[in-house]
Amino acid sequence: MVTMGYLKWLGIAIATSCVVDLLYLFVLRRRRKLTSQDKKGRVIHKVLFFPDAQVSCPRQSQPGGCKMRRCKFTHDTTSLSQLKQYLCSARHTLDLCVYTISCHDLARTVVDLHHKGVVVRVITDQQQMEQTGSQVWFFRSEGIQVRHDNSPYFMHHKFAIIDGTVLINGSFNWTRQAITGNSENLLITNSRRIVPPYREEFQ
Repeated sequence: MVTMGYLKWLGIAIATSCVVDLLYLFVLRRRRKLTSQDKKGRVIHKVLFFPDAQVSCPRQSQPGGCKMRRCKFTHDTTSLSQLKQYLCSARHTLDLCVYTISCHDLARTVVDLHHKGVVVRVITDQQQMEQTGSQVWFFRSEGIQVRHDNSPYFMHHKFAIIDGTVLINGSFNWTRQAITGNSENLLITNSRRIVPPYREEFQ
């Protein structure tokens, strides 16, 4: 009787262990699936810090790059050049929800994407769009849809969503001061846990 009881509990323990192992593998596989991936299966978790030590050449991201022999801007990799590279990866949609947009270099990048057929939508703060240097009117003159908040408070978000799958979010406003002066940060991710709430907030 003792032996039979022992074997019974041993069998239960082994079965329980197997179930726990299977549940662990299931959860692990699901987590890996949720934290990825772009179309090629790559996980994107990138952090950019500003200010840049040097100003990136605005022509470097154009087809053929900069052809000036004595360009006063840097052609090295900077946080701005990496940000533009991610933006230019958009193939279908680009949703921008940014408090203030006054950097013409970034605005030009967005307009170029619009001309290539990428659907661009912009949400910004009502007061900031009236400020000198705002690129909102440049966007509208090129046919880009721009909306603003209807609140006495600030629309203080600073995020972008590329093709509905890649999020760019942080303290960074789209201003020249944010690029070369302020201490700013951006997180770039395609986490399936993080991106969907931002898509919902944009709507």
